[in-house]
Amino acid sequence: MLSAILTVILQAAAGASLGKLGAALGASLAAISAGMGIGKIGASAMEAIARQPEASGDIRSSMIVSAALIEGIAFFAVIICALVILV
Repeated sequence: MLSAILTVILQAAAGASLGKLGAALGASLAAISAGMGIGKIGASAMEAIARQPEASGDIRSSMIVSAALIEGIAFFAVIICALVILV
């Protein structure tokens, strides 16, 4: 599976420069890591709410702020990588 993905990426990069390949890999890494981070935040928040239901409002607001910050960083990284690819 991984070798098939790498083969497709290398074939797509055959006509592109190495910088554009790096930007595409950077964008995909930013998106994947942001998804993993937000998933971990959600799982930890649900576990914390299950342990202390009376603190669910505080936990939920902290979770939303953390997820927004992670998503903002991921969006910034994807935009920078897109600029490298397109410019």
